[in-house]
Amino acid sequence: MKWLLAILTVLLLMTQYRLWVGEGSFAEVTRLERELNEQQQKNTALARENRHLLREVRSLKEGTDGVEAKARYDLGLIKEGETLFIFLDQDKHKNPAQSQREKE
Repeated sequence: MKWLLAILTVLLLMTQYRLWVGEGSFAEVTRLERELNEQQQKNTALARENRHLLREVRSLKEGTDGVEAKARYDLGLIKEGETLFIFLDQDKHKNPAQSQREKE
């Protein structure tokens, strides 16, 4: 009878160990669910970026407007006959010595 009780106790402990700590345990399931949520968020962000890039590729393939906009924005190109004006913020581009005198 004592042997039967000891065997049943060991079996109970083994099943409880697997339930709480071993493979397929509550802790592992929780960790895997958290990793799954993180991966789904990454996948959503990447899918959004892919859609944006696909729209950009289509725009570049289908007409000159996309190519022109890309050249203007990324390369700073202008059309023939256009004049480029660059406006600087005076506060950011003052002479450091002059700025120091104004503070005093």
